[in-house]
Amino acid sequence: MSSAAENGDAAPGKQNEEKTYKKTASSAIKGAIQLGIGYTVGNLTSKPERDVLMQDFYVVESVFLPSEGSNLTPAHHYPDFRFKTYAPLAFRYFRELFGIKPDDYLYSICSEPLIELSNPGASGSLFFVTSDDEFIIKTVQHKEAEFLQKLLPGYYMNLNQNPRTLLPKFYGLYCMQSGGINIRIVVMNNVLPRSMRMNFTYDLKGSTYKRRASRKEREKSNPTFKDLDFLQDMHEGLYFDTETYNALMKTLQRDCRVLESFKIMDYSLLLGIHILDNSLKEKEEETSQNVPDAKRPGIQKVLYSTAMESIQGPGKSGDGIITENPDTMGGIPAKSHKGEKLLLFMGIIDILQSYRLMKKLEHSWKALVYDGDTVSVHRPSFYADRFLKFMNSRVFKKIQALKASPSKKRCNSIAALKATSQEIVSSVSQEWQDEKRDLLTEGQSFSSLDEEALGCRRRPDLVPSTPSLFEAASLATTISSSSLYVDEHDPQDRTTLYSNSK
Repeated sequence: MSSAAENGDAAPGKQNEEKTYKKTASSAIKGAIQLGIGYTVGNLTSKPERDVLMQDFYVVESVFLPSEGSNLTPAHHYPDFRFKTYAPLAFRYFRELFGIKPDDYLYSICSEPLIELSNPGASGSLFFVTSDDEFIIKTVQHKEAEFLQKLLPGYYMNLNQNPRTLLPKFYGLYCMQSGGINIRIVVMNNVLPRSMRMNFTYDLKGSTYKRRASRKEREKSNPTFKDLDFLQDMHEGLYFDTETYNALMKTLQRDCRVLESFKIMDYSLLLGIHILDNSLKEKEEETSQNVPDAKRPGIQKVLYSTAMESIQGPGKSGDGIITENPDTMGGIPAKSHKGEKLLLFMGIIDILQSYRLMKKLEHSWKALVYDGDTVSVHRPSFYADRFLKFMNSRVFKKIQALKASPSKKRCNSIAALKATSQEIVSSVSQEWQDEKRDLLTEGQSFSSLDEEALGCRRRPDLVPSTPSLFEAASLATTISSSSLYVDEHDPQDRTTLYSNSK
């Protein structure tokens, strides 16, 4: 059977060492998974199609598979075990929702040996991937399996409303019982395809407390870094065009609100970065090694499984933002702060953590010792807000619009000059009108004074009268014209005019 060395993550000298989980060899676990799923899915095809009912979420089917075989099960060389299937009809509906046919599901899981992956987290779980890269199989704890079973009705409702999500797509929940040991497994979508080399892989929570990859993790050929590592390596963030950025942030916001409503926290964004500029030759070699399986009839691609489909749906006419290219493996196009062209693969993982008593105690203890806002364990509402703020401000950014061209600047400057000149002309005309009004007023006052003086000398018995507006205007015009005429002559002419006027 396959070991962790197949994906190049095992340490040298330990390539032939087989892992164990709960004192059970990983080869036995992989064999039991393939036998159990092969039987249960095949048996499910005989049941008629119908709507999912509430009681279907809590059904558990069990079958015993002895090593010598039985009338219903094949013989095998593993220890006797019992295989349980949780909510088989509900998970059949989930698989149909994502376009997974029963034959394709069986072919992916049971036709070739499962490939064991190195553990990217600290949970101690085993990870297996199918040979066609479609599905991830993960061992989970009893509490996590129990929580997922309780989550199924709400999960069903959310997928009906919106299958475009970065949340994990669960395709099955099973339990293998052997020798008094229960090993629970869940089948999910594969976020990071092995056929595409990931130059960087990050596990991001939006927290800074102890969020740096360990020395042991860094020694791996494909290490998984954390938040502080991302801030150091990609301090300027990752840049998207406006439409892709808006679609991504809308999907993240919607998913976080769903998780908050279920009181889920401590989840992460698994982010894989593939640099296109550095890997043209590597890409050609990888595509030549990954030849499609000709024996498999009619390969059915899983819907909404890639990162691009998760934020915008399949590339249908009028439905998608960017038509998906088969060469990109469904990655989201982006750019680094250096201008490098990137493909991003992402998904929200580790959502089976409920904010229960143990998590409350863990946060209270860490908050006393460290800064309470920086630790990863937190109440769901605060965790969601901090997670979204970190993604929006530090990880994902929008490409800013280009500045105005010089021709536009020149047009703007001409328009500004025209506006300034119009203002100057209007202000000059206004000053001229005010000056004219002042001259009219002065002329009126001088003429009234002269009239009063003359009238008093000739007819003392008459009361001085105010001249009409027409007379005042004519007098003002005469005075203003004479004053202008006087100003234009030299001093000798002024003396002559003064004597003549006398």
